[in-house]
Amino acid sequence: MQFESHWINTTDQQKLYAKTWGDRNKPALVLVHGYPDNQEVWEPIISNLIEDYFVVTYDVRGAGQSSVPKKIRAYALAQLSLDLESVVNHLLPNRNFHVAAHDWGSIQTWESVTESKFKGRILSYTTISGPCLDHAAYWMREQFKHQKPKFFKQLIKSWYIVLFQLPVVAPTMWNFLNPDRWGKIFEILEDTKGLPVNQNISKDGEYGVALYRANFIPRLMMPRQRHAICPVQAVVLKRDKYVSPELIDEIPKWATGFERVELDANHWAVLSRAQEIASYIKQFAKKNAQGE
Repeated sequence: MQFESHWINTTDQQKLYAKTWGDRNKPALVLVHGYPDNQEVWEPIISNLIEDYFVVTYDVRGAGQSSVPKKIRAYALAQLSLDLESVVNHLLPNRNFHVAAHDWGSIQTWESVTESKFKGRILSYTTISGPCLDHAAYWMREQFKHQKPKFFKQLIKSWYIVLFQLPVVAPTMWNFLNPDRWGKIFEILEDTKGLPVNQNISKDGEYGVALYRANFIPRLMMPRQRHAICPVQAVVLKRDKYVSPELIDEIPKWATGFERVELDANHWAVLSRAQEIASYIKQFAKKNAQGE
């Protein structure tokens, strides 16, 4: 597949590496990757989308070829939302667009999807394995009061979040991983052989830890009321080892026009079930095409 490369300046003097794919006269779709990935994780899906969409991807700050901020606060959700705004203002000026995101890409995109300034510009949002942290905090509090088994089930799944708060240990542990080692671990996690492996895994893992350190404690301790400004589709991965499908139960309280689809897959379904994920994204975007 052919793509065009772009460098985007952010509001705080960082640089984001972005790519555009396909015919820019077609409806626009922005894909935001998770952790510890970079934008290359979307390539199996893009091949199923470029016949219908002009696709935009970018390495989020600290990942891939984008620059790495030195301060933890530079990874706060508000700044990540400004990054998305910088990307679309540069590559999609005066255009509306759809968004799909996975894992931490989804968590950070919720910040934009619940911002009034994007109302009417973001046409639809497909979220995959990445809840809004504010919604998750409300959900956890509710489960602790009334459904403690569900609360502790998600708490156990989230063990790594506590580890990622450690300032030295968390970033350093990624230095022991190279693509070969990560590939073997990845095969076990996904129970699938031959999946594409992140060749930049050590650095993407090391720097991306800042996403957790900048956001989890503030948001879980002081959740905000965040209402979606566009239709939302949640692709629920029934065997996700890190995000409980039950977390999605909170979304209808905060999103009108909400739809839910389920897939019998694990966390990295964007790689292991790329064609199906692409189909869900495409169908939901077409359903919400008014305004393109």
